[in-house]
Amino acid sequence: MTATSPPQPGTPRDRRVSQRIGSIAESATLKVDAKAKALKAEGRPVIGFGAGEPDFPTPSYVVEAAVEACRDPKNHRYTPAGGLPELKKAIAEKTRRDSGLEIEPAQVLVTNGGKQAIYSAFAAMLDPGDEVIVPAPYWTTYPESIQLAGGVAVEVLADETQDYKVTVEQLEAARTERTKVLLFVSPSNPTGAVYTSQEIRAIGQWVEDHDLWVLTDEIYEHLVYDGVDTGSMPVLCPFLADNCVVVNGVAKTYAMTGWRVGWMIGPVDLVKAATNLQSHATSNVSNVAQRAAIAAVSGDLTAVEEMKVAFDRRRKTIVQMLNEIDGVVCPTPHGAFYAYPSVKGLLGKEYDGKVIDTSTALAEYILDRAEVAVVPGEAFGSPGYLRLSYALGDDDLVEGVTRLQKLFA
Repeated sequence: MTATSPPQPGTPRDRRVSQRIGSIAESATLKVDAKAKALKAEGRPVIGFGAGEPDFPTPSYVVEAAVEACRDPKNHRYTPAGGLPELKKAIAEKTRRDSGLEIEPAQVLVTNGGKQAIYSAFAAMLDPGDEVIVPAPYWTTYPESIQLAGGVAVEVLADETQDYKVTVEQLEAARTERTKVLLFVSPSNPTGAVYTSQEIRAIGQWVEDHDLWVLTDEIYEHLVYDGVDTGSMPVLCPFLADNCVVVNGVAKTYAMTGWRVGWMIGPVDLVKAATNLQSHATSNVSNVAQRAAIAAVSGDLTAVEEMKVAFDRRRKTIVQMLNEIDGVVCPTPHGAFYAYPSVKGLLGKEYDGKVIDTSTALAEYILDRAEVAVVPGEAFGSPGYLRLSYALGDDDLVEGVTRLQKLFA
């Protein structure tokens, strides 16, 4: 006889939500952003550092491409589940231009944003019980995607004394016979950490030595500061080409978070499997958004360079101002648009007659008393920290951190 799971207590109606879906946590960053926006709608002067979303509009030529696409009846119909051929070709050319990675359109799956690319990649790679090494602090979606795909996330923590970057020795200590994939993210959300070319090569060699896979998220590839020598893992480690998945998208580079266009790049067989999944889950990404994405990736990088100048200015401002708060230690991030200060020096103290021991409680106190929305480190697998996105206007940034300075003066 085939073994079966023991019956669950209660009637089918009592078991309203499946255990698999019920165990998934709400996105902490989106939760904070939604709460901040709700308070703003009530008229409260909340400043939100929660969402990782550029405060710039999508470039006008991208918007115009979408307008034209709306008028063309061919975009009113189903198109290939894996993406418009023109967009897949444009992504291949953009990848070659920006990172030096040579790929073919057949190695590309166009997805509904980067999140779907991440889930689809893990779903295609993992069998139940397969382990994925996840460097922490990590973006909140990674462990949930791994779990949803049947895998097990194995966290490896790197704190500020390591510039939030894991070492080969830490990775090796976490490896087991069930390890299949290393998740690698540089530049990092939530810390802004950027691995150097030398560090990437060392980690890539470790992956190769142990016959593992690697999923590398390059969504912040163009937001690197201070001249850090870095690069794309499959370019720096070409021997990984057949066992490496790259995820990316237009959201951060072109201020297109709401357009929902991402992609997965990998070996043809893996991409075909993920495409089969998408053909049943969502079918094609919105054709209008895909046409806009063609205009974005085929254009130059003027828009991101302009944003980068502003982000760099804000980066320096927020780090300086946060480090002026007694009890806060904020390393200088070298990528993305996040500051990730340690607030351990603020914990264990009494505020308004109540002792605050966790960064979650501290974030709640900050929102209540200073009307500033931040995301606590618990959301990223590292309690004792806060994440602040500096992808907001200069004036709001200064006002928000000034409120924190006054609150903890």
